[in-house]
Amino acid sequence: MSHQDVTHKPGRDALFIVYGLNRPDDIDSVKALLAGAPATVKSLRGRFPQEYVSCVIGFGSDAWDHLFPKRKKPAELKAFAGLKGEKFTAPSTPGDVFLHIRASRMDLAYEVARAAGDFLGDSVYSLDETHGFRYLDSRAIIGFVDGTENPELPEESEAAAVIGDAEPDFAGGSYVFVQKYIHDMKAWNALPTFEQEKAVGRRKYDDRELEDGVKPENAHNAVTNIKAEDGSEIKIVRANMPFSNPSRNEFGTYFIGYASTFASTLKMLENMFLGDPPGNTDRLLDFSEARTGTLFFVPSAELLEELSE
Repeated sequence: MSHQDVTHKPGRDALFIVYGLNRPDDIDSVKALLAGAPATVKSLRGRFPQEYVSCVIGFGSDAWDHLFPKRKKPAELKAFAGLKGEKFTAPSTPGDVFLHIRASRMDLAYEVARAAGDFLGDSVYSLDETHGFRYLDSRAIIGFVDGTENPELPEESEAAAVIGDAEPDFAGGSYVFVQKYIHDMKAWNALPTFEQEKAVGRRKYDDRELEDGVKPENAHNAVTNIKAEDGSEIKIVRANMPFSNPSRNEFGTYFIGYASTFASTLKMLENMFLGDPPGNTDRLLDFSEARTGTLFFVPSAELLEELSE
């Protein structure tokens, strides 16, 4: 089974769109999207082969139940329940259809989004649209390089992001979890650089990981480092992008994590918001507020084509 473009790099520009269904049983509009969006991407790739155009399509739990009621459901596709700790909250927000559009030019990403909107018509309404952009040398708005912890080799990325033998009916698919974070840049920029580095767990200038004994237990890259029973590190594939509306004093990061099992991402979230041990929460959350949280299932390329028919 071949997967959608879930292992691609974040790209230069991205559009993240979350739709709700106006008519939950309107399968015809969704079929038009599933057939038309890949065709649009294929056409743009042919015309602009160096611009890395891609579009990933996913479905929320309720949408899957309504649109494909006779089909088996991915084992972990459920509405995200949210997490509420003593200090921090990861909210749960609705979402039926998700589009992750990437390109090296925003006009091409826009063209895919415009076409997708035409296919769906008034069968959907917008819950969120976020425009991501590459900032400097792949840094987050807070000034640190983002995505360093991603798997390096293609086969490692595929193993982390794509469902395999564990769910044979959905092999080639992926679970994707998205969150919008808003950063308190005034408070963050008031921190000395070394205090920022301890919050992230890496040097700001050259992205080197802090040494043991220097890196705190609540550093971001410490709490999100999770291990399997055999001691190996469990990875997911992040395609995070900065977004901003400076005139509204809005500065954020769109977190997007693709994984072969949502349990991996959920454990990272629990470590961040609840702490392991309890109370050892992610230091970055003192400066970053999660505003959304939604889980989607991304079908394999073959299943996507089958669903369109």
